[in-house]
Amino acid sequence: MEFHNKLVTWYLLNKRNLPWRVNRIPYHVWLSEIILQQTRVDQGLPYFLSFIDAFPTVFDLADAKEEQVLKLWQGLGYYSRARNLHSTAKVISANYNGVFPNTYIELIKLKGIGDYTASAISSICFNESKAVVDGNVFRVLARYFNMDTPINSTKGIKEFKQLAQELLPSKNIGDYNQAIMELGAVVCKPQNPSCSICPLNQSCLALKNDTQKDLPVKLANNKPKTIYFNYLVVLTENKSTVIEKRLGKGIWQNLYQFPLIESAHPLTEHDLKKHPTFKKLVNDSKVELSLFNSFPIVHKLSHRTIFTNFWIVNLEQAANVNYKWDELYQLPVPVLIANFFKQFKIG
Repeated sequence: MEFHNKLVTWYLLNKRNLPWRVNRIPYHVWLSEIILQQTRVDQGLPYFLSFIDAFPTVFDLADAKEEQVLKLWQGLGYYSRARNLHSTAKVISANYNGVFPNTYIELIKLKGIGDYTASAISSICFNESKAVVDGNVFRVLARYFNMDTPINSTKGIKEFKQLAQELLPSKNIGDYNQAIMELGAVVCKPQNPSCSICPLNQSCLALKNDTQKDLPVKLANNKPKTIYFNYLVVLTENKSTVIEKRLGKGIWQNLYQFPLIESAHPLTEHDLKKHPTFKKLVNDSKVELSLFNSFPIVHKLSHRTIFTNFWIVNLEQAANVNYKWDELYQLPVPVLIANFFKQFKIG
């Protein structure tokens, strides 16, 4: 078929030189796919190299401490990916003797591996006839066939997956899947696609109808919820502080943070001093309280917008301090706190 022949020919001549493409080692492909979920290649590549350096094999990753995995992941976001990565490494190490399953149906049973990732690993590493459908593929197909079905609707997901499967060639499945993803990443970009150099421009219906900027169609997401974070940064005379692990489900699970007061509205200094968390922290000690940042720090996630204040709590002494300040930099923390570390200078 002309479609896949042109794509694969273009890919073999123009593909980016990425380390997980060299030998198609399942461990490397899996690691790259997990890292690149919700992450651009230029941002994810240094993380991939750091992980391979720290954990050359899936056995090494399985044997690592969770804190070490989360620390290496710090800054990538969506930390459940890192926890699932670690969990699945343990399963592959213990139950599969370090050898990845070679079929979609077995791969998708593993934690953190969904339809897309299972399709990618099985097709790229084992040439299984499974189509990959990520954001890049949605975009290429929507534009090439001028399809306006919303890609995040139940109907759209089914329709595009079926079309992608029908377009698969009979051989070189891995090259074809990587080709269509690569085209979407570097040519058929979300904004300002490079249509003049696209290998499919002679038959692209969106280009013919001048609808590239309108495709693909997505249903509007719900407006993110707004919440307010107030971190209590304890400083004692001997440069000790209080750090706790964020437990329970939700964002930043098992990362470390300063004592936190969450609220649905902004809090004043007066509000904080009346809060039970603050009272328990200072425990009637003499305290000086000051706000580090002049304006709330805005941190946007897919489902919520966080307005953050860092309150410096100076205490002569405190019974519940558990870390020296210079020990904090080894802990896995949310990017909000990592950025605070860079800005705050302890005397």
